[in-house]
Amino acid sequence: MHRTTVTAAALAVLCLGLTACQPAGSADGAAGSPTKAVAEPGVTAETTPGPAPARKATLPDLVGKGLQSAQDSAQAAGFWVLRSHDALGRGRMQALDRNWKVCTQTPGPGQVDTGRTVDFGAVKLTESCPETDAGSGAAADVSAGAGSAMPDFRDKSVKVARRALDAGTGVTVKDASGRGRMVLVESNWKVCRQSPAAGTKVDGQPVTLEAVKFQEEC
Repeated sequence: MHRTTVTAAALAVLCLGLTACQPAGSADGAAGSPTKAVAEPGVTAETTPGPAPARKATLPDLVGKGLQSAQDSAQAAGFWVLRSHDALGRGRMQALDRNWKVCTQTPGPGQVDTGRTVDFGAVKLTESCPETDAGSGAAADVSAGAGSAMPDFRDKSVKVARRALDAGTGVTVKDASGRGRMVLVESNWKVCRQSPAAGTKVDGQPVTLEAVKFQEEC
């Protein structure tokens, strides 16, 4: 009888030990890690924004203003797409806007879509505005591609003449005064004579331009 009591007590101690060794989170005593809930990724609906509605604003009359002031006024009115060009058609860059004045503006003053490009035709402060803007439209559209007729470059800047020719065309520029000066800033020189002559079929031949400075006579 004493042996039976001891054996029952030993079994009870053994069962308590096994229960204490079970991993946490295991209901049946099997070894394993606690189960964690995995969140499902959310679904985001993608939408394509439509075009922004056109907005109009009043574009002021900026002709006669300094180029820098005109640009500032245009931006203050809500117009941010701005460009400018040489109204004399010489192809000069407006590097210092405050040294130029506005002769023409496109579009003109009035209610204008703020997304439109506002283009200013300008000359230097010491120059007079031309009667016709020579730097835009048909006046500036000069090109001499292969098979076309050679344009008449007389009185145009050497820069404009070179730009009109195909990039592969060989161009030689000479001082028409006979003084042998180097033509460094081509927008400051005007063409007096050219070879081939205007109207000649362009067929890859080299071009020679004889030029003087704009304030000089050919």
